[in-house]
Amino acid sequence: MNLGTILTLIACACFMAIGLAAAAYAFVQRQRRGLLAVVPDSGNHRAHLLVEEFEAHTNGWFWQTDAEGQVTYLSDKVARDLDRPDAPAIGQVLNKLFRMDSASPETERTLAFHLASRTAFSNYSVRPASEATIDRWWSISGRPVSDDKGRFLGFVGSGSDLTERRRIDAEITRLALFDGLTGLANRQRLRLSLEQTLNQPGSVPRQTALFLLDLDRFKSVNDTLGHQTGDALLKKVALRLQHTIGETGLVGRLGGDEFKVIIPFAPEREALADLARRVISDLSQPYSINGSAISIGCSIGVAIAPSDGSDAETLVRNADLALYAAKGEGRGVHRFFRSELLVGAQSRKQLEDDLREALAADQFFVAYQPVVSTRTQRIVGFEALLRWQHPTRGLVSPSDFIPVAEECGLIETIGEWVLRTACMEAAEWPDSIRVAVNVSPIQFANPALSTIVTSALAKSGIKPDRLELEITEGVFVDESAATEQMFKALKGCGVRLALDDFGTGYSSLGYLRKAPFDKIKIDQSFVRGAAITGNRNAAIIKAIVTLADTLGMETTAEGVETQDEIALIVELGCSHIQGYVYGKPACAADVRAHLALAGDTATASGFRNSRSPRTSLLRKARIRSGDVVGDVRIRNISASGAMIEGIDVEEGSGEIDVQIELLEGQMLPARLRWAANGKAGLEFSETFNLDRLADATPALPARKAG
Repeated sequence: MNLGTILTLIACACFMAIGLAAAAYAFVQRQRRGLLAVVPDSGNHRAHLLVEEFEAHTNGWFWQTDAEGQVTYLSDKVARDLDRPDAPAIGQVLNKLFRMDSASPETERTLAFHLASRTAFSNYSVRPASEATIDRWWSISGRPVSDDKGRFLGFVGSGSDLTERRRIDAEITRLALFDGLTGLANRQRLRLSLEQTLNQPGSVPRQTALFLLDLDRFKSVNDTLGHQTGDALLKKVALRLQHTIGETGLVGRLGGDEFKVIIPFAPEREALADLARRVISDLSQPYSINGSAISIGCSIGVAIAPSDGSDAETLVRNADLALYAAKGEGRGVHRFFRSELLVGAQSRKQLEDDLREALAADQFFVAYQPVVSTRTQRIVGFEALLRWQHPTRGLVSPSDFIPVAEECGLIETIGEWVLRTACMEAAEWPDSIRVAVNVSPIQFANPALSTIVTSALAKSGIKPDRLELEITEGVFVDESAATEQMFKALKGCGVRLALDDFGTGYSSLGYLRKAPFDKIKIDQSFVRGAAITGNRNAAIIKAIVTLADTLGMETTAEGVETQDEIALIVELGCSHIQGYVYGKPACAADVRAHLALAGDTATASGFRNSRSPRTSLLRKARIRSGDVVGDVRIRNISASGAMIEGIDVEEGSGEIDVQIELLEGQMLPARLRWAANGKAGLEFSETFNLDRLADATPALPARKAG
């Protein structure tokens, strides 16, 4: 390397280190024009040391070519990376050693172009031209040089190592676009991919499907086995999901236990349904993690572009509505978006907005339904039931607005209002009568609940044992030490605790050993129809009563509507009855009026006998009484009886045994219980399965009975 080259390279080093390109250029030109004194050998040696120091201890390096573009100088650390046994780097044409990054915006012109046109270039990203060499990236700059007579000598330039920076940039990109736990696409990448897919140029929009997935029962895994197990489970779910989807679409994780799948060029609806069912089936198979067998489920909402939305925001919203519907229909299923789901969501949103105004506008009130002792036939308490008198909708059903209140976070505020109101109004009742207030699982999870209860008792002045808190089995789904602690805190307040809707929820008998309940409320689904012959509900009620007696708990049968059910409930040993048979829920003023006039007297009303649900129909049937055969018309029918017309029976003739042909060729024994004005009521001797009528052939045209 001659002195001129060394000085030029030093100038390039200065250019790289401090960006003074103009100063480096002036330095070299002044040297060439003899404006600087000739450097003696000691200076030449010093220049060599400076270049070697720079090359050895920085990521910078130098290169030089001749007029033909062949490399005549290359820093040793780069030469070692590019040398091949059959082709050393020195002597190669520059653009045969390096290939440029085609993705970089600054590389519109090639190295070959600059070598041929003898023009300078700066900060080009390059890598080894040979695919067999190591993975390395550099940034290079170069400019043409001429002698003092203007003859072109070649190029001189510098470079710096970009490998680590490119690795860091790639890692940043990975973190920005991929989920750190599962390696799937993250929310950002999914959003970009969906937007790009939906915005593809073309006259006909491509059909794109979007799956939104939510894991069922994942929270209980996290809570019971810990977050490390939960993370391990998510990784396994991601692998299964990716395997099931394959090359069909892009799989990503939104966060938590929510996943998304984008399927461009989506197949027809039935094929998508098959894919969704496969995903649910695959993800629902048991997992083995740290020796534990874990089973979860999956619900999926599906929206298809462009019919369900031509932009990303609309499509995601509609897939989310479909997922909400899937979870609402029992989970473990998939549902496609339907336009009525949007209408329902808009209605829920309006209901939510109205709920936020209802409490401040004094639209709520509490109604009270009596609870009657089966031993004394006296009222011993009332259940407080929330009611909403909407200014335009009228009375809104609690089954419509309570779930909305729970979803939007209003249930705690509303629940506290009911508790305080019920205690204040119960303070005007006799001391012997209790008030029962429902507590939702969300309220129960609030550590401040016992403090709220104590405050309500203190402000109203009622004795703690007059307040009964009704708690559903839902509080045990996420059973923890906090659950047990809350039970202790509430019992410490002196209030009574009742397990509401027993048998319809979590349904584990284990918690009855630990939870300090004073009462079990038997759900009305077991009470209704219990008095009908052949119904098994009576046996279930008896079993619950026996269990409660063993544990020292009272029992209340809910939903009692007929007087024969009262007799049955008493016979089965229930300690209390609640239902329409003793009165519908009444406002506080009516309760006070009743207690002032009649005291705790309870009067049964309504139907005397239970009957199965009736189905209206107009159907001909043949009937036989002794030797007399005729045809009648059935007006309505249930599993236990029917009302018929077209029969000539004198009133007051008493009950008559008959046979009726409900199915062709099959006569069913029955008893005629009453007759009036050409109509009569039949009670079947055995329960009849109404489903058998669906495939039955209508009987012959009616003939007069007689």
